[in-house]
Order: sequence, then structure tokens, then C-alpha cells
Amino acid sequence: MLSFMDWSVAALGCALAFASLGGWWWERTRVQKGANPDQGRRFFAAWLPLLMGMELLGAKVPHLLHTPYPVTMIVDALNFALIITVAVLAFRMLRGRGLRTLG
Repeated sequence: MLSFMDWSVAALGCALAFASLGGWWWERTRVQKGANPDQGRRFFAAWLPLLMGMELLGAKVPHLLHTPYPVTMIVDALNFALIITVAVLAFRMLRGRGLRTLG
């Protein structure tokens, strides 16, 4: 039996993916109106929610669809690569901005 939490995690993944589309649309609209694009905010507004939403979906959807074990293992490996990618991108963005404001 599937629990409510499995479906809520999948719904959160969908919500994050849709939020990233909204963030991308909002930033694109602002740039068309003449605003200066902020690359750091652009990452957090569009890419980070999309990547996190895809990771949440990849973690729960194979279980919800009762996929075979090899498919589940492939999706788990892709999720691990996605986690590493998000960590590297976030680290590079923070390193580019500098941590001088903290101390």
C-alpha cells in the first residue's frame, strides 16, 4: 500500500518543477523590460528548483510505478549524479560571489 508521504513527495517534485518554470518566465519577462539579469538569482529562481524537483520525482516515481529493480537502480544512479551536479553548481556560484560578506 502506498502511503500519503510517497504521493506528497512526488507532488512536491512537480510543484518545484513548475516553480522553476515560473521563475524562468519571470526572469525572462524582467530582462525583456530592460532589467539587468542577475546570474546568481537566475540559478536559484530557475535551475535549482528544477533540479531538486527532478531529484524528488526520480526518488519516488519508480516506487509508485512499481518499476523493475534494474530500472530503479538506473534512476537512483542518475539521481546521485544529479545531486552531485547541484552541489557543484551551488558551490561554484557561492565561490564566484565570494564569502567576504560573512566575516
